[in-house]
Amino acid sequence: MKSRFDAAKPMAVGGQAVLEGVMMRAPGMVATAVRKASGEIVVKKEPHVSLAERYPIFKSPILRGAVGLIEMMVIGIRTLNFSAEVALDESDNRNGNGAAKKSSSSENLKLAATVIFALTVGITVFFVTPLAVTTFFFDVEQKPLWFNLIAGGIRIGLLLLYLLAISLLKDIKRLFQYHGAEHKAVFAFEKGEALDVASASRQSRFHPRCGTSFLLIVMAVAIVLFSLLDVFLIQWLGHISVVTRIATHLPLIPFVGGVSYEFIRASAKRSETPLGRLLVAPGLWLQKITTKEPDESQLEVAVAALRCALGEEYLAPAIVSVPNPVSVN
Repeated sequence: MKSRFDAAKPMAVGGQAVLEGVMMRAPGMVATAVRKASGEIVVKKEPHVSLAERYPIFKSPILRGAVGLIEMMVIGIRTLNFSAEVALDESDNRNGNGAAKKSSSSENLKLAATVIFALTVGITVFFVTPLAVTTFFFDVEQKPLWFNLIAGGIRIGLLLLYLLAISLLKDIKRLFQYHGAEHKAVFAFEKGEALDVASASRQSRFHPRCGTSFLLIVMAVAIVLFSLLDVFLIQWLGHISVVTRIATHLPLIPFVGGVSYEFIRASAKRSETPLGRLLVAPGLWLQKITTKEPDESQLEVAVAALRCALGEEYLAPAIVSVPNPVSVN
């Protein structure tokens, strides 16, 4: 099966580490490769047409980043659920071996509930908590710049503490190794090298378009945009409270994500220039926590996912690529 793309032409590919595997996304396709406890690799391919491809308005600057962020969250949670089932050898049950297959509506309901729960926890911890702490412990409520600098610093501090804490867990260390494998495979493709373990192993595990870097940029952009918003609100209302901030800042999170996407996209294109290296440096530093050097077996999984996402056949004997994953010998 030939590749659907010309490797000589620039195109965006990316992915995400999942439990014992990697999800890769290319235009028109999402592929998730997971290694089972038996050593076999199962690859699930799903056609995917983004909202930006279906509705050109979503290709507009800022809007494309906001919409893409939501899409990737949904895809990411769905692939995490799939990887957990395969890693725990539950994929046979999904295919009718003794157990009833879950209905599509039940799966969609579960996915929606998971997305809502993840958003609620994320907003509470990384959005509401910094606002509340800054309001009640610092006398800067009517000072927009200082308030948002402190709140932003608390957000970044919470993110770092969270990442450092989970990085101590054994399973998370393996997840971070697969994250490194994902970056290495993407780099091999972007440099036009062969999509194999040997080529991927030579690449860096630090990528300027990483989602971890994106989170850091979002928090930095939020400081600037929310400071400007607070100046306007104080001029208009005469004062500002934590309730007003939550009510006005929260709806702007997608806009902040869209602006951050444009920033990281522009800086990634210039990552080889002095200014570009300066702009992407904080995100790359953060990846020292969120990525670890993978072994060859993990690189093999990442390469399998990327090749399948690109429409190529991966010829390793223990790998199968099918719409509904099954175990193979």
